[in-house]
Amino acid sequence: MQFLKTVFWVLLAVLLSFFAYRNWTDVTLNLWGNIQADVKVPILLLIAFLLGWLPTWLIMRARLWGMQRRIEAFDRQRTTERTQEAMAEEMQSPVI
Repeated sequence: MQFLKTVFWVLLAVLLSFFAYRNWTDVTLNLWGNIQADVKVPILLLIAFLLGWLPTWLIMRARLWGMQRRIEAFDRQRTTERTQEAMAEEMQSPVI
């Protein structure tokens, strides 16, 4: 399975490299006012991809962080309850 994953990523990298090589041309972007920027097409696509991917990734990481904190708090609570139960059982058991 690892081999197939590696083949997939290598194939994707080759295809993206070929796309970037064949489309390495300037595109003029008209920004606000009279400002214009010349950007290569693959760089523009990379920036657009990152602008879409980064907020989604940050939201996912924030949710995972929140869930992890909840799980840790629940585990601490269960550990405390188990410790209290064990102490109560020790006090109730007769000592010989």
